[in-house]
Amino acid sequence: MGLKNRIIPGGLYFLTMTVVDWVDIFTKPVYKHIIVDAFKFCQEKKGLELYAWVLMSNHLHLIAAAEEGRNLSDILRDFKGFTSRKIVATIQEEPESRKQWLLHRFEFSAKLNPKVRHYKLWQDGNEAKELISNEFIDQKLDYIHQNPVRAEWVDEPEHYRYSSAKNYAGEAGLLKVELIN
Repeated sequence: MGLKNRIIPGGLYFLTMTVVDWVDIFTKPVYKHIIVDAFKFCQEKKGLELYAWVLMSNHLHLIAAAEEGRNLSDILRDFKGFTSRKIVATIQEEPESRKQWLLHRFEFSAKLNPKVRHYKLWQDGNEAKELISNEFIDQKLDYIHQNPVRAEWVDEPEHYRYSSAKNYAGEAGLLKVELIN
């Protein structure tokens, strides 16, 4: 990972993870639930502290940190590795009209990277931006929750299921989040 987006232990980060070639994989609930379940696992077992998140059709944004003594970079690496393998396996096993095309895209991306053996779902990096001021935190929190509104999927942020906007509106969301005051 380059120094530009280095994750330093103890920091709070705005992160973006993007699917290779901006492929719209998260259009079906089965793939969305893989992401949600992986986040839950990382929260419960790996020390992920999640403050905000949104899952879009081809990328996700989050504000996150790691528990003391844990490394956020390691958590994200494991998250991306697991979700990549699980989503590819699901494409292969479940009815999927785009099966051949999706697998071809992910296989082609893997061939461009000597570290990847079969399929590559996520782009390299996490576009990590350390959140060091309240103004920057507020800006990114608003950006995350307004994403589905800007995409014209919902009229209000809290109406989008795959986001922490419900949590910030005082309702139960799909994931537990630490609210930023």
